[in-house]
Amino acid sequence: MLIPIKGLLSSEEAEKCRQVLMQEAWNDGRQTAGHVAINVKTNLQLSRDSQVAQQIGDLILDRLGAHPQFMSAVLPAKVLPPLFNRYESGGAYGNHVDNALLTLPNSSIKLRSDVSTTVFFSEPEQYEGGELVIQHSYGEERVKLAAGDAIVYPANSLHRVEPVTEGIRLAAFFWSQSLVASSEQRQMLYELDQSIQTLIMDHPESESIASLTHLYHNLLRHWSQT
Repeated sequence: MLIPIKGLLSSEEAEKCRQVLMQEAWNDGRQTAGHVAINVKTNLQLSRDSQVAQQIGDLILDRLGAHPQFMSAVLPAKVLPPLFNRYESGGAYGNHVDNALLTLPNSSIKLRSDVSTTVFFSEPEQYEGGELVIQHSYGEERVKLAAGDAIVYPANSLHRVEPVTEGIRLAAFFWSQSLVASSEQRQMLYELDQSIQTLIMDHPESESIASLTHLYHNLLRHWSQT
């Protein structure tokens, strides 16, 4: 299930973030790559210690925490602080899958990476290439969104970033552990919730709203892991 979150940040906010990020000191992205990914990863990343990264990361999480579509799709239990990457001069990240278990910074708490999120800070016309390509059961989805938009997708999917041949691609990325581990169950809950919300808007007096909401919460109660 791939879910675009449009306008998480305004274009003006995204541009301000991009300008600040461009002034930061970037590190070789291979420093954080696993033993397999290191062979296919050629990008730059910001250190978690960067105050700019922490400030913009907090902004992203605040916006997503108040975004009903994100909350419905992800059902987050734990969320890692966002990281930031930069692709230019042919930089790319070949096919890989995200690590299943991650550690929350400055702690020993483990997080299961159920859902990946990428937030774009460069407009599509500011760089050539750089599409996020996500493989799923129906083929491949190529994602290149406007600055300020985000894409949410299963962390267990094989994915890559195509080479950036011109310009600079800046983005944030992070992982969430969901209350519902199964991507199939999360998708069913998301579709049911979206149907309920549409029914509320179109037919607020419908008696079906209560029964469908009852079903939604009982499924969530049955499938959630707390």
